[in-house]
Amino acid sequence: MAINSRHIHKTHLRKYLLIATADFSGGIFLATTIAQSFVGFKSNLEITGLQAETISTRQNNVRDAVKRDFDVLDSFLTGSYARSTMIAPLNQADVDIFTVLKTEHYRSDGQAYLLDKVKNTLIKTYPKSPKVSRNGQAVTITFTDFTVDLIPAFYRKGGGYLIPNTITSSWIATDPKQHISISSEQNKNHNGMLIPLVKMIKCWNKSMNYWFGSFHLEVMAQQILKKVIISDYPSGVRFFFDKGRDTVGKKTPDPAGYNDDVGCNINTKAKIDEAASKFTTAYTRASKAESFARDGNIPSAVEEWRKIFGNQFPAFG
Repeated sequence: MAINSRHIHKTHLRKYLLIATADFSGGIFLATTIAQSFVGFKSNLEITGLQAETISTRQNNVRDAVKRDFDVLDSFLTGSYARSTMIAPLNQADVDIFTVLKTEHYRSDGQAYLLDKVKNTLIKTYPKSPKVSRNGQAVTITFTDFTVDLIPAFYRKGGGYLIPNTITSSWIATDPKQHISISSEQNKNHNGMLIPLVKMIKCWNKSMNYWFGSFHLEVMAQQILKKVIISDYPSGVRFFFDKGRDTVGKKTPDPAGYNDDVGCNINTKAKIDEAASKFTTAYTRASKAESFARDGNIPSAVEEWRKIFGNQFPAFG
């Protein structure tokens, strides 16, 4: 068994999961062991310190812009960046800002009106940005290096927040602060290994042109790995793909309790079958990679991992 009720068993991995110093050559990570490969892979998915500074400056400027026309009660980062599960490259990412407004800006049928008003406010500050647009639940500012989604919200009676949905002309109940807290707590339970593993899973999703909802996969990972402890990334992702084959066809409740299924877009037999097939393919390749590694065939093992994760997984060298 590669995993039991509490620990991912790794005895069979010890002969090839060697602890080694990362080797960068000309900016390209070259790996000669599976341990090196996953160290490099984890590093390749990180947002750099300079990029983080750029994000910090820009999101503060966006929040200040909203305050010029709105009475703001609270404003904070949310989404994958706030949960530390955003993956590089930054130019394919979006940063989410949650802005809580006074109730005087609320109208029961005013979802589109509110987003249009926020959009016009942001255009005043960013008239030369490539695009400031309204989508279903937010206003998006498309910068040259990444996008920012500004989500207006109101405090919800009974807890959480209400955000607009212009597609359904309704208000959605949510609580992103709980999502951040839950993600952080579960990552601690896995000794800091859950968030990097989630980012690896998101990289797999990116290699399939984001077929799955990012938050859906994140919540799936939390649920699948809740009663085990991750001890290494190869067996961790393989276990996720294995259990995900059955889990992906079932409801995935919002961990904050505001939605009974965050994967509700996979809602037909055809979509469920296709989703399960993608998990099965990834599981088969991960199992093959582990088998190659046990036999000492590291180049073939690395190649199988690259079939799953794409070029951000380091090549053998």
